[in-house]
Amino acid sequence: MLKADFKPVRSMLLAGLLATASLGLAHADDDPAKMQRIIEAAGLISVEQATEKALVAKPGTVIEVELEDRKWPKGWDYEFEIVDAAGVEWDVDIDAKTGETRKVSRDWF
Repeated sequence: MLKADFKPVRSMLLAGLLATASLGLAHADDDPAKMQRIIEAAGLISVEQATEKALVAKPGTVIEVELEDRKWPKGWDYEFEIVDAAGVEWDVDIDAKTGETRKVSRDWF
């Protein structure tokens, strides 16, 4: 009877699962200390500067901000959730290097 060795296959599957699980950790960051280290290392605009630009694009109240590692084109975005005067939630993306508004869209969900 032929006996198969599944250890390499299991190791590869486990490595793939761990790599996939870690993508979320490297993808977005809302920890202020880690965010500040990334900002300084990458030469990004400050959260305060990005907030000003986001509120020009969509006036309201910022309820959340994250620093997002953008894949295409490569770079960093500040992603804001903003509630306007009517209570509508909006997503606003600001390029963390240039300060340009990349996206303004209503948050439907």
